[in-house]
Amino acid sequence: MSFGGPAGQIALMHRVLVDEEKWISERRFLHALNFCMLLPGPEAQQLATYIGWLMHGVPGGLIAGGLFIVPGVAAIMALSLVYAAYGATPALDGAFFGLKAAVLALVFAAIRRLGARALRTSSQKAIAAAAFLALFLLDAPFPLVVLGAGLVGFFGERLGLPPVTRAAAEGSDEDGLTAPDQQPDPRRALAAAAVLGALWILPVAALVLAFGPQDVYARIAVFFSKMAVVTFGGAYAALSYVAQQAVERFHWMTPPEMLDGLGMAETTPGPLIMVLQFVGFMAAFRAPGALSPLAAGALGGLLATYVTFVPCFLWIFAGAPFVERLRGNAALAGALSAIAAAVVGVIANLALWFATHFLFGGHWRLGLLPAQLPDPATLDPAALALSLAAGALLRFGLAPALALSVGAGLLLKLI
Repeated sequence: MSFGGPAGQIALMHRVLVDEEKWISERRFLHALNFCMLLPGPEAQQLATYIGWLMHGVPGGLIAGGLFIVPGVAAIMALSLVYAAYGATPALDGAFFGLKAAVLALVFAAIRRLGARALRTSSQKAIAAAAFLALFLLDAPFPLVVLGAGLVGFFGERLGLPPVTRAAAEGSDEDGLTAPDQQPDPRRALAAAAVLGALWILPVAALVLAFGPQDVYARIAVFFSKMAVVTFGGAYAALSYVAQQAVERFHWMTPPEMLDGLGMAETTPGPLIMVLQFVGFMAAFRAPGALSPLAAGALGGLLATYVTFVPCFLWIFAGAPFVERLRGNAALAGALSAIAAAVVGVIANLALWFATHFLFGGHWRLGLLPAQLPDPATLDPAALALSLAAGALLRFGLAPALALSVGAGLLLKLI
């Protein structure tokens, strides 16, 4: 059910884990999210891994993080095979249209809940507003926004400015896990990180040594391994670079094909970064060697997925024990409290970007600023009506909202 990229996925996880199942407290959820937002890679998948590790150790982290991406891997692989064999599949437009409306309603509901809980002081509200404006109006680099918020919270605590960190210092969160079967063992986490590092680096080195750096599979392994290290800010920060390299440098695909792949990733479950699987598929599909094109494409897509996500588990298992150990550190608490406020602004920016591109067909640039504002004349009334209806149905649960949205989307497209 995790459609709509990181904003929708984090919103759904918060709804289920904190509000409905009460497996983890609000503060522990935000503490984990703040750390994941600082890492390279998809923050929602890493958040699932972190919470799985908190509740059930290394096996819990592997199961939670792995099963988070399995549906997306299957969906993108199936669509890639159909796309390569038959071209685009417009028959799915209606269902995807309805799903986008439900996701839009879910994201705005999540912003309201997270904002009420994470923005408890005037300083936190100011940080959230500043993060939103920096991203929306100035297109500021995501890592700088998060780093800046962290520095404000860190030095605010060191200088004794209570309004910055009051929410972080309220009460104890020793009961942050409401249903743990054990406290996670830091040593096992670090050992798992070492094993994952070997499982990541050794196959990549073997491909390069066995087939040479110009082999398509070696190129896929090296390129997406680099992406796993430098993609700070999640999928949105990485997609423009990936598109440029895949189209202009490696000539693995055309610009329209890249847009089609992005559409697949945005409208299927799992992390938005799953579009990299489609890129790897098309790269190997175009250079199949001794294999059939479809078999080569499948192998290339799975290879891209492997080297993208194995490091995500590594970062969590290597860093989470230290982040947990420092939960009682006042300066770190201040930094993470400020980052929590900035995260609300980040999700608000993602939600507004998603809303303007779903509800409006045209946009205009605000002077010399990079911000793009929607053209009111291009509003899609059907998209707006369906999003409002989905929002109203959310009070009865996610399943009714999704069912109505998908059904109405199909009906609208048929009409």
